[in-house]
Amino acid sequence: MFLSVFTDELNMDFYEALPMLKEWGMTAVDFRGRINGKGIEYQTDQELHELKRVLDDNGMRVGAIQSSLCKVHLPDEERRKKELEKLEGIIRAADILGCRLVRAFNYWQHKETDKELGELAVRPDMMNIVLEMFEPIKKRALEAGLIFGFENCGQTPDEVIALLDALNVTGWGMAFDCANMFEILPEAQGDAVAYFTKCIKRANMIHVKARATLENFDSRKVPWSRVLRAVSALGGDIPVSIETHNPAGSPYTPVECTRLCIEAIRKSWPSAAPSSIEAALEVQQDFERPYADNPVRFVVVGLGMGRVRAKQLTETSGIRLYGVCDINLAKAKEVGEVFGVKYSDNINVFLNDPEVEVMYVVLPTGLHCKVAMQCMNAGKHVLTTKPMDVSTENCDKAIRLADEKGLLLGVDFDERHRIRYLRQKATVESGFFGDIISFRTVLYINRSQDYYNENGGWRGTRAMDGSGSMANQGVHEIDRMLLLLGMPKRVRATIATVCHDIEGEDIGSSVWDYGDKKFVSIISTTTYPTGSWYARNEIHGTKGAYVSTSGGPEGEHAWWSKPGGGWTEECPVDVVPKWRQGSDNFANSVRTGAPLDICGGQGRLSRIILDAIYESAYNGGDWVDIDLSPRV
Repeated sequence: MFLSVFTDELNMDFYEALPMLKEWGMTAVDFRGRINGKGIEYQTDQELHELKRVLDDNGMRVGAIQSSLCKVHLPDEERRKKELEKLEGIIRAADILGCRLVRAFNYWQHKETDKELGELAVRPDMMNIVLEMFEPIKKRALEAGLIFGFENCGQTPDEVIALLDALNVTGWGMAFDCANMFEILPEAQGDAVAYFTKCIKRANMIHVKARATLENFDSRKVPWSRVLRAVSALGGDIPVSIETHNPAGSPYTPVECTRLCIEAIRKSWPSAAPSSIEAALEVQQDFERPYADNPVRFVVVGLGMGRVRAKQLTETSGIRLYGVCDINLAKAKEVGEVFGVKYSDNINVFLNDPEVEVMYVVLPTGLHCKVAMQCMNAGKHVLTTKPMDVSTENCDKAIRLADEKGLLLGVDFDERHRIRYLRQKATVESGFFGDIISFRTVLYINRSQDYYNENGGWRGTRAMDGSGSMANQGVHEIDRMLLLLGMPKRVRATIATVCHDIEGEDIGSSVWDYGDKKFVSIISTTTYPTGSWYARNEIHGTKGAYVSTSGGPEGEHAWWSKPGGGWTEECPVDVVPKWRQGSDNFANSVRTGAPLDICGGQGRLSRIILDAIYESAYNGGDWVDIDLSPRV
């Protein structure tokens, strides 16, 4: 996923707009019109080669060719010939510019008020007419290796999806304009989770309109933070393109409006992919806290995943994002300016500031407790991201210091506050399963070698990541098992490095023994060839069974079953979330003195399990007893 912009939305020729685009830090652009005074499909070979040279010289690439191909309703034969001629110009541009992704249409175009709008999805006779007209375009595009994205403009998303199903071309998708028809389609009303889910699953590009993004316009706003996180779960190189469409009567010039849209989308940009599209779109409960007028002041340290955490803080009652810190000053400046807070590349700036109450440590795992102790020695409460550290000994040193200083030390296993975790926990505690016989969890993740190489290559190392897929990704599922079943008596494990050039493992499995005939197992891998995050959990006992999926082919689902009762997705226990995420609970403890849900003592448990897993794996897979005693 990357940010791009329609160059013609600045209302000037591309070469005139180029200096501004560079000043805004844009590295990708979408071409449609206003290049040498004409559309992209009408450029000569010489003009296209010069355009490519300029892009290369300025470190830019083409995100998508945004054509108007076939943007006409059921045309006659003469018009269809002209569209084929236009396609040849698009192919020429795609070849020279090195971009195969093309926004197109499909000879079905209606106004939003037309009574026929939507019929393409439900009338096979009309679909057959459209397919027949479009067949020459399809054939030539496939010969040229183009990848079409059909915009939901002049047709509903359901019509686009129906057309994609009928065409059945791998890679072709929807150029999903989230603003189009967002206000008129009944399925897009309410929270629109189902609407966005089905659209994003078929998207291969995203369009951003000002009216659905900027607050100054009287139009329904797209929940961009959630939508972009959902798009990132697709895992592809998908352009998120600013197609400003500066509304009539706007107080902004086209340039100003485009710049504001870019800033708004950057502010909502995720730094890491979620477990699934559905998880990204899940509605977060908004709880008003009694200390909302005296919010707890947080500083986020580390702005990889920390950028997401910083945004969470700005959206949570009773919390104030006070500052951000990163050793990369440019990154700190960018994030600080996005959220309008102090920034620095020197942590001591904040440690010496009496206004700071909580340091939120979102650094490589091997630095968690080291930096946490530095912060506590300066009198600050500390919340770290997961895992707590790369060794139980480091965890225990930090826990002891927190006790000595009378400070809070917590670990943000945020998944524990999600509704699916809460429902699993409540179901287990209710006795729904009777005596649990088996708990099996599998986590499939796709990670490239570039993922391991970036930011100095700390991921997949024992010193900074605690090892590989079990420690970094699998820790979520390890914590889930601890939440539901508690600590086992012993574990055994096998790990291997199969697909990546890393020190740690990219696949691992572990079996846990509780001493009561429960069979518990976990597999975690970053070798999965497709998607970004696919988890599957299965529990069964003497009285009931449960299966949940996140991502993958099934999507976000949970099923419960009783003997003879069939399967249902309705949770048998009522659950109401109490906290939005770990920082919400942490702020409550700072202000009220209530115990933390996940204190350092809880956070160390998953590290104890991980240490035992690796001890077993490095010693032939023998059983390793769990030792809860302090290591310092």
